[in-house]
Amino acid sequence: MHGFEGGKHLTSFKGLTKDKPITPLPVPKQVVIPLSQHTGAICEVLVKEGDKVKTGTKIGQSPSFVSSCIHSSISGVVSEISDYSHPVLGLCKSIIIDSDGNDEHIALLTKRAQAESLSRDELLGIIKESGIVGLGGAAFPAQVKLNPPKPVDTLIINGVECEPYLTCDFRLMLEGTTGILNGIRLIQKMAKARQVFIGIEDDKPEAIKAMRNKIAALSLDMEVVSLPAKYPQGAEKQLIKAIVNREVPPAGLPFDIGVVVSNVGTALAIYEAVYFKKPLYERIVTVTGPLLKNPANLKVRLGTRFHELIEFCQPRTEQVAKIIMGGPMMGLAQFSDDVPVIKGTSGILLLPQDKNDKEKEQPCIRCGRCVDVCPMRMLPYIFSLFGQSKRYESAAEYNPADCMECGICTYVCPSKRRILEYIRLIKVVLK
Repeated sequence: MHGFEGGKHLTSFKGLTKDKPITPLPVPKQVVIPLSQHTGAICEVLVKEGDKVKTGTKIGQSPSFVSSCIHSSISGVVSEISDYSHPVLGLCKSIIIDSDGNDEHIALLTKRAQAESLSRDELLGIIKESGIVGLGGAAFPAQVKLNPPKPVDTLIINGVECEPYLTCDFRLMLEGTTGILNGIRLIQKMAKARQVFIGIEDDKPEAIKAMRNKIAALSLDMEVVSLPAKYPQGAEKQLIKAIVNREVPPAGLPFDIGVVVSNVGTALAIYEAVYFKKPLYERIVTVTGPLLKNPANLKVRLGTRFHELIEFCQPRTEQVAKIIMGGPMMGLAQFSDDVPVIKGTSGILLLPQDKNDKEKEQPCIRCGRCVDVCPMRMLPYIFSLFGQSKRYESAAEYNPADCMECGICTYVCPSKRRILEYIRLIKVVLK
């Protein structure tokens, strides 16, 4: 193991939920299913108001190559198709479904006959029809990622989960070990990878032990790599550098250096889709923060509104200063709790006022701390200066697109400069 430059060890706060087993959230009475829950083209509606649907019914699809099907997460009636609040896009065309209380599935979730003998093309077709996307955050359509245009020799499975507070992947590795490993075998077949590594940070010894024991029991040719706990260890390019000592070129992708990276949650979803004909209509979400009496890891139907998860975890009486989808470093602050869980919702974090940094921004003192910790070896302070002065074209010379938006530059800045916000602004202006 070679490690990567930059990064920083962060207080994890994972103790709030790491010992909490996955708990199914009751099926909601109504869901809001956005037609864009993935990287790529928005889906077209396949149903109309008044239609009856079952759990797993395909309700959205796009002819575009980079897109992912959308499925109903409950059984019931389509009551409305309209724009609705979205945790990432602000507003998005969505399908609202009222539950009939039966939770009738389109498939019986019985094991698919001869699942092990399916061809590569058949597997990719199943994944496409099941709406599987990367569940680590980017929500990139899995059937595209696992069909790289260049030869691949290495598959890396991401079980790092380096964001503070989040523990959904950790619990999956403990409770769904066999399913994850079977999913990895399917991914290896589709990617045509010769070697497989599973990266897990060393602050998760229980997960490392569980995965290694099950690999030995099943006699699989895979290696679990214990990585130092350092943020952002779970970022795709940093994980590749740490495990196989290869560097993705600027503006390049992992397959350019013969690597495919996939998340443990994605592996489990692929296993369930292939073996049990289950589309992606639910996921594990860590609901956490000091403002909750009972933070938890919940199995949640997509389209369930945030406030239902928060109420289930029993919020305290203190005023909530910020609700974040995801972790505190790369997550997105929400303007409301009336937004739906989507495929990329790994966590919901509630922070009180004393954790909500509102200190006034000061001038850059050129201390270089942001440069020291930048995992992409960039000059973050330059972007904050150009962004603040609106010199966007000048910023373009420093390749802002290479920034992975991990937020560690903002975290270490003694002047409390909103460096990441400036970088995101520059990217939008230059797009």
